[in-house]
Amino acid sequence: MILAVTLSVFAHADRLDDIQQRGYLLVGTTGDYKPFSYYDGKNYSGYDIDVAKYMAKQLNVDIRFVKTTWKGLIPDLQQGKFDIAMGGITRRIDRQLAAEQTQGYMTFGKLFLVQRGQAHLYNTLAKVNNPKVRVGVNIGGTNEKFADQYLNKATLVKFEDNLAVPKAVLAGKVDLMVTETPEALYYQTTNPKFGVVRKNNPFTKSQFTYLIGKGEQRLLNTVNFLMDDMRLQGIDQQMMQNNHLAIPKYILAETTS
Repeated sequence: MILAVTLSVFAHADRLDDIQQRGYLLVGTTGDYKPFSYYDGKNYSGYDIDVAKYMAKQLNVDIRFVKTTWKGLIPDLQQGKFDIAMGGITRRIDRQLAAEQTQGYMTFGKLFLVQRGQAHLYNTLAKVNNPKVRVGVNIGGTNEKFADQYLNKATLVKFEDNLAVPKAVLAGKVDLMVTETPEALYYQTTNPKFGVVRKNNPFTKSQFTYLIGKGEQRLLNTVNFLMDDMRLQGIDQQMMQNNHLAIPKYILAETTS
């Protein structure tokens, strides 16, 4: 009888139960990807940070942020260092095989961030894919994978900290940064010294997601429910505006349709 009760308890225990019992949600984030996740040494800010806070409030729990890296995103999640990973994470098949991915919440594409007035110099892969062009990418993410696949003849300059790459563009240490639509437009919107290559016709098309531990179906369902409700109430759009998330109309239309 005791064994049966014990097995029943274990059968119903899951990550969502753990979160509610402990009273706080653990969110893993890199803190280096504006405007989704930015850590200034004291506090986190950004669109996905606001979403995380909203979700914790809906679950009636507190929130705690855990610093991670792009390279350590999946290993840290698998080791249970946090309940969910957030912060401009691209949906990918290798991540799907290693974890659970939520529904996509924003469509975007790979493109280049450059100095203002230089977009015409780098508007094709052929122009960029040569040794004379210095391409800046952050290590461990999809930007690096894109550069390794399509720009392997260019001079790749790799950075541990994603925040360092836009600074390198302005300083002339690299000619361009491989990035995504929202990040590139954020930098262009907040600093007129930047230019964006192919913002209306990016090289690829993908969606952002949140990552949850493999097999945690109840937590996955709950997060997807909250994402649907945010979209229904228009809360996601308000958060985008609050975080200077400048998105082309074609992307917003596709994302919210």
